[in-house]
Amino acid sequence: MTTPRPLADLSADEARRIALRAQGFIGAPDRRSGVRGILRHLGAIQLDTISVLARSHELVPYARLGAVGRRTVEDAYWQDTHSFEYWSHAACILPIEEWPHFAFRRRSYRNRPHWNHDLPDGVYDQVIKQLRSEGPLTATELGGAKKTNDWWDWSGSKVAVERALMYGEVVCVERRGWKRIYDLAERAVPDDLLHDELDDTECLRRLVGLAGRSLGVGTRADIADYHRLKGEQVDAVIAESGLVPVSVEGWGKPAWADPAALETPPRGRHRTTLLSPFDSLIWERARTERIFGFTHRLEAYVPKQKRIHGYFAMPVLAGGRLVGRVDPAREGRTLVAKQVTLDGPKAVPAVAQALAEAATWVDCTDARVERVDTPELREPLAQELARLLG
Repeated sequence: MTTPRPLADLSADEARRIALRAQGFIGAPDRRSGVRGILRHLGAIQLDTISVLARSHELVPYARLGAVGRRTVEDAYWQDTHSFEYWSHAACILPIEEWPHFAFRRRSYRNRPHWNHDLPDGVYDQVIKQLRSEGPLTATELGGAKKTNDWWDWSGSKVAVERALMYGEVVCVERRGWKRIYDLAERAVPDDLLHDELDDTECLRRLVGLAGRSLGVGTRADIADYHRLKGEQVDAVIAESGLVPVSVEGWGKPAWADPAALETPPRGRHRTTLLSPFDSLIWERARTERIFGFTHRLEAYVPKQKRIHGYFAMPVLAGGRLVGRVDPAREGRTLVAKQVTLDGPKAVPAVAQALAEAATWVDCTDARVERVDTPELREPLAQELARLLG
């Protein structure tokens, strides 16, 4: 691919601020649009099984809007068929209006020659028949999610319904107790959206444009990663995506930006908050290092004795910078900062503020700081946190 001439030269600081605004962390959020506005703005909100303070799809709107009720978050996603769950960056909640633009991925799954699980004869048709007559249903209600206690040992009905979800014949219409609730797409998706008429090029052009707008500015790899596209898929459509080529100081690679993001400099109040490791601001490690100079790795799947920052260390955003990280837990109504990393003494007030707000959000009335990487900062942090929760 021939790299086009940049239409703008951005400093590293300008790129960082553009990214923060695009992700909803600079300026007052549009509270009238609430959680649904955040979902449309980001284009994808990642799901994950881990729940410490809350699940990641709850933490994402909280990080931008503040202490929005957790029931409000769930209702905003699932009521009135506002969204659907599908494979994007990972398993993600997606705005329902983007259903047609994932036709390329549904077609790819239908044409897939090999699968990890065998599908017993007749089970697929039986699951579809049962959903048509009884749905919406969980995998358990369809005949069982697993054959044994092993997480990977799916039952035939679970294999069938997950295959149907990937094909687009079935939709996850809600998560209840972390279980997927399945229904037929013909019933769950609005009629005007229920089609696979768009060809791959149209789908990819839309998703590349959406990714660029959600990122503000990004490299080819950043844009591809947002909805897990291939680099060559990005190359094929980026010229018609609406994004414009730019250069960014220190990035060393060509970049593209949302032209609207270049029209006015980002201004407004910065959010101070804990971030889920699965938040789209930081979910890609190379981009996070490039923009913030901050190396972060989720250590939940690292053996305990090899962890550096903790099981679910959450970066702390303040003043448009990542100023530390906290590995949180809850004991009753006490928020526990099991392990804290601080970017110097100046980070203490911001980290305390982020912890105090999070504690209030999850209905904790007290907080305790255990370990701090700089031991002499433990007491100042604990005192400031106690004052805020006072």
